[in-house]
Amino acid sequence: MLVIEVKDKNINNALKSYKRKVRDTQLRRELYKRKHFTKPSVTRRVEVMKAEYTLNRLLKD
Repeated sequence: MLVIEVKDKNINNALKSYKRKVRDTQLRRELYKRKHFTKPSVTRRVEVMKAEYTLNRLLKD
């Protein structure tokens, strides 16, 4: 759970810092993973595909 302190009753700065913390902690990605189940074979396949893609990009240059 994220805790944001509101200083000087400035809600805009508090909202901005909340959005930054959510982005940095990847909270949305974790919530998506908890909501949707992906099979382990699918996650492995995606990791392999990403690795192949990055390797091909590095070798292409």
